[in-house]
Amino acid sequence: MKEVLIITSYFPPEIGAASNRIFHLAEGLQERNFKVQVITPLPNYPTGKIFDDYSGKFKQTTVEKGITIHRLWIYATVSKNKFLRLIAMLSYSFSLLYFFAFNKLPKTVIVQSPPLLVAFTAMLFLRSKNRNLILNVSDLWPIAGLELGAFKKNFSYKMLEKIERFNYNKADLVLGQSEEILTHVTSLFPEKETLLYRNYPDFDAPEIESRNPSEEKIKLVYAGLLGIAQGVYKLCTELNFNNNIELHIYGSGAEQKLIESFIEKHPDLPIYFHGRVTREALHKVLLQYDIAIIPLLNRIYGSVPSKIFEYAKLGLPILYFGGGEGEDVVKNNTLGWIANAADYEDLNRVIASITISEITIAFKQQIKETATTTFNLEGQLKKLTSLL
Repeated sequence: MKEVLIITSYFPPEIGAASNRIFHLAEGLQERNFKVQVITPLPNYPTGKIFDDYSGKFKQTTVEKGITIHRLWIYATVSKNKFLRLIAMLSYSFSLLYFFAFNKLPKTVIVQSPPLLVAFTAMLFLRSKNRNLILNVSDLWPIAGLELGAFKKNFSYKMLEKIERFNYNKADLVLGQSEEILTHVTSLFPEKETLLYRNYPDFDAPEIESRNPSEEKIKLVYAGLLGIAQGVYKLCTELNFNNNIELHIYGSGAEQKLIESFIEKHPDLPIYFHGRVTREALHKVLLQYDIAIIPLLNRIYGSVPSKIFEYAKLGLPILYFGGGEGEDVVKNNTLGWIANAADYEDLNRVIASITISEITIAFKQQIKETATTTFNLEGQLKKLTSLL
């Protein structure tokens, strides 16, 4: 039985796309007769606090569904202070080094990036020729940070670029969740072997529910991280609710208090915050809504929100408002509607053009069937395992 180690900064019981993606990767490899180990921090995301069940622990190793999971100490924080965030990444990096020093590691290692510094630590200390190093790139840092306004083109940015290039260079194979990521990697290292590996979901989708024809308002729903990049707070302030819509929000994150405060100050607006629910519960809840909106505050090169594939598998029509490759995926697969990135006037125009009569069970079923045939996790895993 071939062994493989996955090094990641996010893993269940943490929520979010990164956590789900790595879990499905680990589970998929385990089901294909790989002996899988995962190294991850003690759960802390997105709250920035170690979860209660793990509080006070320096390290914990468990076996879950046949997967050996090593949870290591981290200085947990969600602070916007760059120094504290750096300390958090370095703390996990030091925990990794300690683990590497006292444990025998498999020959095949999959490293998640970002965070860049964590990936750099793994690539630097595991770059032995005897190891097959695979870099799984979900977002292009530091480029994404520059587009989000988190970085400026200064000395620190140049250092991050050098780290990024080092990571690509030392990888035997680069997995990218978008074509833009792979294009960027091969522009730097033309001979590098790459594989498109998107964040396709793996769950049994519930049956599509029929719409109550007596309900006239279009029910928009956002579910996920309430972070700066998603811009859900700005969405609340910019939507034209005269378009006969209501907005329902699920999730947690940095903007949660801002959103709750806005709702409290504007009780006349049909905006409803439902908090965070489990992924399984969310799949059932989402079926009562008409359209799932996927916003990004700014277009981010290389980013393809995994919500696209999850909502499609549920048969939920999508209103995509983020530009880039994600826009192409929605458009080319007829998954819903597109609004120009960061153009709230166009967003309101698109919403105004949508009628409830368009959102039929047949349309939802078509989306679901497209997801089943096109967004195929089994096919991806088959390609990946042939390269391991």
